[in-house]
Amino acid sequence: MKLPRLVSDGMVLQRDQPLKIWGWADSGEKVEILFQNKKYNTVADKSGNWKVDLPKMKSGGPFTMTINEITLKNILIGDVYVCSGQSNMELPMRRVKTLYPQELVNANNTHIRFFTVPQKYNFKEAQNDLDGGIWEETNPQTVHNFSAVAYFFAKEMYQYNKIPVGILHSSLGGSPVQAWMDVNTLKKYPEYISEAEKWKSDDLISQTESSEKTLSNNWYAELEKLDPGIENHWEKFDLNDAGWKKMNVPGSWEDLEKPFDGSVWFTKEINLPKGADENAAFLNLGRIKDADVTYINGQKVGNVTYEYPPRWYDIPSGILKEGKNIITVRITNGSGKGEFIKDKDYFLQIGSEKIDLKGEWKYKVGAMMDRPAPGQTFIRWKPTGLYNAMLNPLIQYPIKAVLWYQGESNTAKPQEYQDLLSTMILDWRTKWNQKDLPFFIVQLANFMQTKSEPVESNWAELREQQRKVSQTIPNTGLAVTIDVGEWNDIHPLNKKEVGKRLALQAEKALFDKNIIADGPVYESMKIEGNKIILTFKKGTDDFAQASQLKGFAIKGNNGIYKWANAKTEGNKVIVWNDEIKNPVAVRYAWADNPQDANLKNKKGIPASPFATD
Repeated sequence: MKLPRLVSDGMVLQRDQPLKIWGWADSGEKVEILFQNKKYNTVADKSGNWKVDLPKMKSGGPFTMTINEITLKNILIGDVYVCSGQSNMELPMRRVKTLYPQELVNANNTHIRFFTVPQKYNFKEAQNDLDGGIWEETNPQTVHNFSAVAYFFAKEMYQYNKIPVGILHSSLGGSPVQAWMDVNTLKKYPEYISEAEKWKSDDLISQTESSEKTLSNNWYAELEKLDPGIENHWEKFDLNDAGWKKMNVPGSWEDLEKPFDGSVWFTKEINLPKGADENAAFLNLGRIKDADVTYINGQKVGNVTYEYPPRWYDIPSGILKEGKNIITVRITNGSGKGEFIKDKDYFLQIGSEKIDLKGEWKYKVGAMMDRPAPGQTFIRWKPTGLYNAMLNPLIQYPIKAVLWYQGESNTAKPQEYQDLLSTMILDWRTKWNQKDLPFFIVQLANFMQTKSEPVESNWAELREQQRKVSQTIPNTGLAVTIDVGEWNDIHPLNKKEVGKRLALQAEKALFDKNIIADGPVYESMKIEGNKIILTFKKGTDDFAQASQLKGFAIKGNNGIYKWANAKTEGNKVIVWNDEIKNPVAVRYAWADNPQDANLKNKKGIPASPFATD
């Protein structure tokens, strides 16, 4: 007798839907399930497969279930949500601890449970079971590894109706939407099908990984050999750095040197009062492109191997000392512009005291390589692989809805995204045999530098594709997040607001149609003279007052967009530019980072970016 990983201790079963318990046994073996004082019987078929249908049940628990000789304990019945996508869905609670320290300390709710799907891929076939995973209750120990967006969503939902919440978290950083689709749903995309076929070869995967690993190891070994800081231990406390150059952090050493790939060392001296050695401390070095190894007084305190994670290092007591202390950072940059990312925090915290580390540091180039670090084929992101290994094993488990936070990895070809995502949604609904399965989409947050003039933007185009999906596919909702991003970080930390906005969408779709969950939703336009009048979906057109509406651009009949004036009149928005006599279209918040866009409803929910053409 074998049960799927999902059917295990601590599981949350979906209330008010017919339930299914399934597994594998010897051919012809009798299976008996005892649950809530009722017995259910079946027999395994010739292949050893069996399943038992259970009737709809009300929320409650904890319950015990016996399946032949197996006893499953601590089962709840509530609402189950699949949370999927790429890194912004994956990003765990430990990564937002500086923003919400009390959330981690106070996380304690046995009625919120997570099942985190192991990150695997399979191009050969759709798996029927997972390679691992357990159901975990929320407590200060487990919450650190939970998806932050999913946790804040679950917390909101539980506060809303006190129904147990089960989260099936299945996401992988960097994954494009086509990785979450099976072969049949991709049939109109022959390039994706052929790519999936190609990676069915174990030999190709092995050869690719082996050769790329060898090239990478050789590059880093050569860098280590060329870098005199390694052999001469430039991290040591008593290093003589009198001849080193100076640079202000944050910033890029490549602005002072010629652009190069390789390594560079930084030091900063700080003086601390008596008793510093008795306290643990926290070092925040913002974000660094690319990899760093960080030392204090010659002792390694942490390292990160790529550019995105924040450099947050806990410093044990005894490393810092009274008087002179030296922070040393060796940075390795494999390609692109190496830098300490601007507009991030850089400080050392001891107790309640924060020592600002911005400003002058000393630096010395370790080694300049004659070529960038070798690239990597991210096989795990190829079409169909994640669907087969991380999604198909879930589809027999009844669920309430899907939360989807993905899109960054499809911004290179945004025009196809509406069709891809719509196709995926309809397929997942078919697979779950829930034709109205609600689907709540997080729209891409604001990111990258702002622009002084209206420009084309792949990120804006992809947001438009997400908006169109939410307007054309029934039972979908859109959580707009263009006001909670960070220009210098593709992984913004404000995941609590994202979770809240998803929860609003869920509360409206699932429980109360009268809830206001959307900001102003664009509906139509009308040209009157040199003005364009915009109307918005009824119920979303109760605008918040703003001294000046920003983020609008208007296009003349020459095809050029210019920034526009805009004002609300009742439930309409009037847009114009005195230089454009014959306007033809309007765009709103059409930029990678539309940080000034401020059209909101009175609940403070922002309007989605849109284009009238």
